[in-house]
Amino acid sequence: MTYNELNRRYEALIAKKNKVDESRYNGIFERWQNPVLTRDHVPPFWVFDPNPETNPHMMQRLGINAVFNSGAIMLDGKFCLVARVEGADRKSFFAVAKSDSPVDGFRFLDEPVILPDTCPDETNVYDMRLTKHEDGRIYGVFCSESKDRSVNDLSAATAAAGIVRTKDLVSWERLPNLKTLRSPQQRNVLLHPEFVNGKYAFYTRPMDDFIETGSGGGIGFGLCDDITNAVIDEEKMTSVRKYHTITESKNGAGAVPIKTDRGWIHIAHGVRNTAAGLRYVIYAFATALDDPSRVIAEPSGFLIAPYGGERVGDVSNVVFTNGAIATPDGKVYIYYASSDTRLHVASTDIERLTDYVFNTPSDPLRSADCVRQRVGFIRKNLEYLGK
Repeated sequence: MTYNELNRRYEALIAKKNKVDESRYNGIFERWQNPVLTRDHVPPFWVFDPNPETNPHMMQRLGINAVFNSGAIMLDGKFCLVARVEGADRKSFFAVAKSDSPVDGFRFLDEPVILPDTCPDETNVYDMRLTKHEDGRIYGVFCSESKDRSVNDLSAATAAAGIVRTKDLVSWERLPNLKTLRSPQQRNVLLHPEFVNGKYAFYTRPMDDFIETGSGGGIGFGLCDDITNAVIDEEKMTSVRKYHTITESKNGAGAVPIKTDRGWIHIAHGVRNTAAGLRYVIYAFATALDDPSRVIAEPSGFLIAPYGGERVGDVSNVVFTNGAIATPDGKVYIYYASSDTRLHVASTDIERLTDYVFNTPSDPLRSADCVRQRVGFIRKNLEYLGK
């Protein structure tokens, strides 16, 4: 295949229109048929040397394995994604894709993001949450992974929350990593979009080590005075892990909270263990406007779970989000990855999302109580239907 043929195939993919998947209606959101970003969405010149003299067989020189977990914002009227791109070498980096449409047509900028290289031990970076903060900056908070040299284990790693800021998604300023004085490691950290009591507010996930949350009870919340030297002492818990639920193994903040007239709506991920391994789903909850750490609504179960082909990939049976966009006209687009391989979109609106979060019953936590809850629901419906 020639480079021109590769490029025509790439342009046809970018131009492909997306459609709502009508096969799985739930009234809460719409799934869209095609992923919005895959490894095939990267420009061919990221992967192939187009010069036939130096690449006579038109081989891939620097392969791409996956494009997935993406932060998301609107900027200058465009839908902007900062995606995690994983090379064939397993290292991840960030790249900006933009489109006039929220559901298709995303095109990467010519070059990936080059972060200031300020952490000599940092080996990998991934899963950036993007926050348009009221201080006028766009902040990106991501996982900064380094080798754990305190143990004799080649796979041992440590996780910290890296922080960058920008105004245009082109020039990035690196700030010192977040320090949490009572938590050894941090992942899935995001910055709240408003000041809280005059301070910067973070949603955290206290961790004992790189994989296991251990004593970490769920999604934390902490304040710091200075974003340029972010230090959090106390972490209050918001959405906590619970036995025999979708958050039993762990949970973490996902998209930046969406402000509504009834509270902040959070779209997060929960994990439970199964005989087939960990299962990741997306769930929602709400916190109070006057105290973004206080949970005021928590619908039972998951909002989005892996479905059909979404269940297959590098890490199967996973959906994960770290970005959503709420538009001025009330639409909401949730960008979620499936099985650490590709990026999808689900669409809803503020009205439906608020209805779901505040009017869906909470989890009674016991089978006996759950069946009583469902029977009561059924009987009410049958009475309404005249049966």
